[in-house]
Formats: sequence, C-alpha cells, structure tokens
Amino acid sequence: MTTDRPQLSPDSPAKADEPATVRKPETDTNDTGSNTLATGPDTRDDEATTTATQPTTGAAEPGKAGRGAAGAEPTARSRSWRGWRRRGKPGATPEPAAPTDLPVTPEAAATTTDKSATGTSATEKAATEKAATEKSAAATQPTDTPGEDRRGLPATRPPGAPPDPWTAFATTPERAPGRLRRAVRVVGRGLIHEYALAAYASLLLAVAMTWPALRYPLHTLPQDLYDPSRQAWQVSWAGHILLIDPARLWHANAFFPLPYTFAFGDSLLGYAPAGMLGTGPEAAVLRYNILFVLAHALLTLGGYALVRQLGARRTGAAVAAVAFAYAPWRLGQEGHLDVVSVGAIPLALAMLARGHGWSLRYGFRPARRRARWAVAGWLLAAWQISLGFAQGLPFAYVLALLVLVVLLAVPVRRLRRRGQGPVLGWRLLVTDLLGMLVVVGVGLLIALPYLRVGQTGPALTEVRFFSPPVHSLLIGPAESRIWGAAHAVPRAALRWPAEMSLLPGFVLYTLALVGLVFSIWTWRQRFVMLVALAAAVVLTLGTTVFDGRWTYLPLFGHLPGSFGVRIPGRLMLWVTLLLAVLAAGAVDEFVRRAEHLSAQRMPPWPSPWLRAATLVPLALVLVEGWGVTAHPVVPTQPRAMRTVTSSTLVLPTSTLGDQTVMLWSTSRFQPLANGGGAFAPAHQAELRRNAATFPDTASIAYLRGLGVQTVLLLRSQAAGTPWERAGDVPVDPLGITREDLDDNTVLFRIP
Repeated sequence: MTTDRPQLSPDSPAKADEPATVRKPETDTNDTGSNTLATGPDTRDDEATTTATQPTTGAAEPGKAGRGAAGAEPTARSRSWRGWRRRGKPGATPEPAAPTDLPVTPEAAATTTDKSATGTSATEKAATEKAATEKSAAATQPTDTPGEDRRGLPATRPPGAPPDPWTAFATTPERAPGRLRRAVRVVGRGLIHEYALAAYASLLLAVAMTWPALRYPLHTLPQDLYDPSRQAWQVSWAGHILLIDPARLWHANAFFPLPYTFAFGDSLLGYAPAGMLGTGPEAAVLRYNILFVLAHALLTLGGYALVRQLGARRTGAAVAAVAFAYAPWRLGQEGHLDVVSVGAIPLALAMLARGHGWSLRYGFRPARRRARWAVAGWLLAAWQISLGFAQGLPFAYVLALLVLVVLLAVPVRRLRRRGQGPVLGWRLLVTDLLGMLVVVGVGLLIALPYLRVGQTGPALTEVRFFSPPVHSLLIGPAESRIWGAAHAVPRAALRWPAEMSLLPGFVLYTLALVGLVFSIWTWRQRFVMLVALAAAVVLTLGTTVFDGRWTYLPLFGHLPGSFGVRIPGRLMLWVTLLLAVLAAGAVDEFVRRAEHLSAQRMPPWPSPWLRAATLVPLALVLVEGWGVTAHPVVPTQPRAMRTVTSSTLVLPTSTLGDQTVMLWSTSRFQPLANGGGAFAPAHQAELRRNAATFPDTASIAYLRGLGVQTVLLLRSQAAGTPWERAGDVPVDPLGITREDLDDNTVLFRIP
C-alpha cells in the first residue's frame, strides 16, 4: 500500500508551534518521475511525515538552535518539494535520502548553527545558481515539451523571405542632416539672432540719420569739402600703396618732398582694405560715404552690445545705443571720420566683458567665460587704435586701467573663494597676455612714424585754445535741427564753436539724472559711474579745470602734435557713454515695473499702453539727435591730374584748398607739393610764401630746389589770389614752358 505523505500548503509557511497539515500526494502526469511518487515509499518523505506530525516545543534540540521562522530548518513541505523537483526533471536520478537516525555530533551541530545564522549554505547557493543557469539556458533552446518556453523570433529574416508587411507601420528613423543642411541651419539661426537684428536696425537707422549721404554718394561729402577730402585721400593712399609698395606707406605723395607725411594726422590705417577697391576721386568719395554711414551703424551696434552685456534689457540698451551714436555734439564732428569711427570702442569692451564672463548686473560668472570672445575683443581694440590716436590713445588708457583693476581683483577673489577653481583659467590668461601684446605692438608700430615727425607746434598753446568752458556742455552745434538756431547766440561766444559745442542731449541728461535714483544698477555701481563721469568731464574740459596740470596735460600734453590729442572736447565720447549707461538703467527699471504691473492686472489692458510708453525715451533721443548736416558737391578733377606723373604744385594753394587737391591726386598719386592736414607744418607755410610770386625767377628757383617739375594753375579758383594773373605772364625769359590745356587749366613745366 502506498502511504499518504503529508504536505504543507504552498500558500502558507509552516509555523513553529503548529503541526503541519497532512495531505495526500497528487499524481503529476507531466513528470516522467511520477512512477516513483505513486508506487514506492520514499524514506525522505517518510521522515518528513514523521517530523511534520510532531509538535514543536520552545526548546531547541542540538543542531537546531538559533533557527527562526526565516532561517529555520527546512520543513517537511520544503524538503518534500525540493525532492519532488529533483525527481520530476526528465532523466533525473533520485538522490538517496539522508539518514535521519544518526547521532548528531557537536561539530555537526555547530555547522548547522552556522548555516542557520547565514541563511542558506554555500552548497545550497551554488545549487540555486546552477538551477537558474540551466533554466535560462533551456529557455533559449527549442523544445517540444509542453510547458516549456519557446525561443523568440529571429532578429533578421532569412535570405529570400518576403519583407514583413508590418514594417510599413514602423517609425522611420530621421535622416541625419548633411554638412550643407547643418551649415544652412547655422546661417539661418545667425541671420535671425538678436545681434543680427540689431545690426540690421543699426544700418537702416544710420542710412536714415545721415541722409542724404547715400543719395549722391559719388559726388558729395558730408559737412564740408576739407577734412573729408583729405581723409578720403588717406584711405585711398593706404589701400593703393599697400598693394604695390608697402615700404612707402608713411611717405605719402602729398607734402612733397617731406618724409613721413602720412603721419600728419590720424592715418585711418584700419580702413586700408577698403582703399584697395577702386581708383580715382569718385571711387574715393563713394568709399568715404559708405564708411561714413557704416561708422554710424557701428556706433549704434557697439553701444547696444555693451549695454546688453552689462545687463540691461533690449529697450534700455536701444535707448543707450541711440543716445550714444546720435548725441547732438556729434553733429559738429560729422566732417571728421576719425572722430565718428569709434564704434569699435564699446563693441570691443562688450566682447572683452563677455569673454571674461563679467556683467555689471550679475557680476563675474566663471561658467560664462569664452576665450574666443576675448580674442575678438583684443583684435577689435587693436583695429580701433590703428584708425588714429585722437580716439585710440584715450581708449588705450582705459584698457590699461581695466587691466590694472583685473590684476587687483583676481587675487582678492581667489583668496576670498578658495577651493572654487581658477578665476580666469590658463586659456583666458594666455589670451589676455597675447591680446595686450598685440594692442601694444600695433600701437608702437604706428607711433614710430608719428614720433619721427617731431613737434609740430606749441602743443600747450593749442590745448588751452581748444579747451572748452563748462557751459559748452549745454550748447548744441549749428548742425542740430533742434538746438542749432536756438543756441546760435551762446555758440557765437565760443572760441571755436565746431569743437566746443558739446551738448550730449537734454533728454540724455534727464534720463541719466533719473538713473542715479531709479535704476536697475545697484547704489554702489551708480556711485562708481558717477565718479567716472566726473573724471571724464574734467578731462573733456582740458585746461579749464586746474589749468590741466593734474588732469589733461599729464596724459596728453607731452605728446607730439601729430598725435591729434590737442582737442580735449573730443573726449566727450566717454562722457556720453557713461551717461548712456546711467540712462539705460533708468529706462530698464521703468520697463521692468511696467511689465510687472501689466502682469498683475486682470485683464492686462494697460499692457499695450505701458509698452508704448517705454518707447517714448527712444523717440525723444532720436528727435534730439536729428541733424541738418550739409553735403556739398566735390569739385570736378582737372583732366591734367589724370595725365601728369611728375612732381606737381597746384595753384592756388591754401591749407583748406589743398585737401581737395590731395583728393584729385588719387588717380595717379603723383608727388604733390600741396598738402593740408590736422596741422600745418612750417614747411607748407614757407612753400606758399615763396610761391606767391610765381612765375618769377625767385619762385622758380625755389620750386626747382624742392624738385617740383610741373605747376598747374586753375584760373577759375585763382581769382582774388596772388596767382590771378600768373597765367598771362611771359615765361620765355624764365627758362620754363607754358601750355594752355583748356580755358581753366594752365600747365607750366620747370626743366
């Protein structure tokens, strides 16, 4: 007979103080070892039955101490189940039952106790891991036995099989963009970037505010015919000579036979690439007008970029940029391209601040450091200095001051915040070092010819003459549409109105004053800007304050006159820039509060009106900067200037008129004795004095000694001058020849 074997319910574990429930075994028809379970007794199961039917007590026997509910000796249910699994596997041989009637030794008891303390023994763990490995291996192999897992579908279809129709519903992977598409995307994002839009707006505004500069760009020049003609010649000469003979750059064709004549004023050398395009006076005039408009656009863009980098919003930055670029005092300087071309100064400062991760509003942020922006800033600063020292030298002083501040601030920050990594980083330090070397190197290379020119006049006398009075800061220039006629009387009392009408704008004054008490900038930042503003005003007044002994003269009074720093009023650039930053703080604070107020209202009906109100300062600044600059027509070039190649003197000659003659020489760049510039060398005064009696023996001998071989007399311009009748004097006894080229031009040849 087959004895009934007790089994535990699989859903409830056996308790230590209750007897196990006895059940009759069931026959497993799916197990090949079911015959053993049905036909023969099993010693292990009988032992389990006996153990299960005995009640447990609180006292533990030797070898069973320390076993609880979780780590107890395997019960009859668990032992029978493991035995059933071992017998139930196909082809498995039943293991012999362990004898239960053997005496338990103390060593065995200790071993059993250790097993109970650690859970399962090492042997049981190995067996469990082996069974899991076999099960996972069996799951991956094909089997026809019911109840076993089947292998998954193949990852790839066999060769020759038809395509799976369900792939039509699968997600198609996105094709990676090629180089062309990536380049187009980058260009597209760049074209709609904030600063790209700012550049477009700056250019359109420059065209409108300088109109009609581009109406007749081949025939007119802004403001007058004197300095613009000379500067158009400078750009043409630089581009021309760098293409054919760079060694002669500083020995220009004008002021013959003097050397280093290209250093007689700001050289505008940075515009030389533009001078390589086109030849002749018309090309020079067109080039000048285009550069004139672009310089105004760069002023706006540079001011916008700097104020945005400092932390202002777009509206505040726009007001500051327009106030900086179109301040009324600039209308009196429209005839000086070197004074207008200072937009690279704020733009370079913005790039340097961005490269160092610094903002006035948010402070220093190391995570935003970008060495490439610092590189661009230093290169742009070097380019600005190459345009001339009148504005480049003060900019160099500002850069030196900023470098000194950084040298003092970096060690302090390093000591206060130890363990936070480097403040600048080795890459940025190397960039700054190389950038400073580039700026200094460019400045020294350009300064050498200026130093060789030497002293060209009493610098102190001219500085005192051009130093403006304090009330000049409230007087607008004659070219201002708003303040030109209104300030005619006080402007007439100035010694040199063109250089002393320094009004930056009453709207800008008002916004800056408001910005001292109502601003996004902190009180400390406003105080620092106020101190810097006071220093800039003192320097702008030249010798008016303290006679310049402790202000302007130590910085600029010892330099040669050729450096062009003898007009203190041109430092108004820095006064305007600081006022614009203060004004941006006030406008930005107003915009911030307007947005906050609109967000709090339900419904937000004030929003359109408040947004329109934020644009009122911008409109007022634009109106105040509206000018009425004249655009006179350039005189036609004489045909002889296109054919004569020998050294030439054009009569009549004067300081202002010679600048137009220099423009005419851009066709052939023949050696030209005429010349006018930022200052009049003593040689030119001597030339005009000795040539006043031409043609006579003394004047011809003097010109022959200079090397002049040709003299051109323009009858239409000689009226009222010493050369009014020079074209009618007999020249045969003088040993020279005369040829009437047309009704207006007489050509004299001096052998």
